[in-house]
Amino acid sequence: MKTEYIRLSNNDKLTMIGTFSTMINAGIPILETVGSLLEDAKGNTKKILTSIEEDLIQGKPLHTCFSKFPFVFDKVSVNIIKASEEAGTLNVVLKDLRDQLQKDMEFTDGVKSALMYPFIVLIVFSVVLLILLVVVIPKISEVFIQLHADLPLPTRILIFASNAILHNLIQLLIALLGIGFGIYFLFRFQRKFVLHLLYRLPFVSTIIKGIDLTRFFRSMYLLLNSGVIITSALELAKDVVIRQDIAKSIEYAQENVFTGRRLSEALKERKNIFSGTMIKIVEAGEKTGTLDKSMGDISTYMDYQVARMLKTSTALLEPIMLVFMSVLVGGMMISIIAPIYGLISNIGR
Repeated sequence: MKTEYIRLSNNDKLTMIGTFSTMINAGIPILETVGSLLEDAKGNTKKILTSIEEDLIQGKPLHTCFSKFPFVFDKVSVNIIKASEEAGTLNVVLKDLRDQLQKDMEFTDGVKSALMYPFIVLIVFSVVLLILLVVVIPKISEVFIQLHADLPLPTRILIFASNAILHNLIQLLIALLGIGFGIYFLFRFQRKFVLHLLYRLPFVSTIIKGIDLTRFFRSMYLLLNSGVIITSALELAKDVVIRQDIAKSIEYAQENVFTGRRLSEALKERKNIFSGTMIKIVEAGEKTGTLDKSMGDISTYMDYQVARMLKTSTALLEPIMLVFMSVLVGGMMISIIAPIYGLISNIGR
């Protein structure tokens, strides 16, 4: 069984981690917990639990079992569990991991809901445009042709587009399929390059930066809280971010910490990435010996900031998109109605 390709939905993953946390906190042995979960497990969840059970019977630690499923448990989660097993705090860390996974899901759902509105509006507009070009325009164009009407440029463009769709339907479908497969393969084999271009867009870049910083500080909190040393935590947390400039800033901070400097000092030299508020909180955590708690406070703060940013952006985007779509649809309708009024005026004269 090729475990490295197995995936699991966030809901199933949350259920699994949550059950592990609850049963281990209740004093139930880990192997018995896995056996209990297997009774009702299905699909990929069953495959994962079966593999974990087999490995546990052979005496392997839990983090080794989890590391066989990189698409389900990332490096941060695996190393958090490894550190907790060595420290004997697996029950506490599993609870933290469950809580953070739930926050990640809520955060992701917020991003998806913010992007859903423009996506739905775009689909509705595309359907309206297709109906106009395929159903309405052909019937009206026949009348215009028979009456030898003098048509304005927008109307001629609509008629040309309608004829192109109706007379080249097979070629159009082939072209759309080709574009679809092209996008699929581009995302599959050149995903980083495509996303890098997308993330450089002004508005998207700001959102991604907020998401990256939230993930980074949340991962640092979990890693430090479970006992992972700060240099290893920075190395692992570097992999959770998307933007290359943020990853390089984290790498720079790691190199500085290796040389004996404090993390806050390294972050001060990257003020274009880390705000003054973040640096002050990290500095306070270093002075009081509660750096892990400071990281958790920053992640909570960033979570709120990104959620507010998304909410504000969505509120502004809705009227802008409505006006934009209304202008386009209204322009198309005027392109259809204007020649008809022209014909009626000529008949009246």
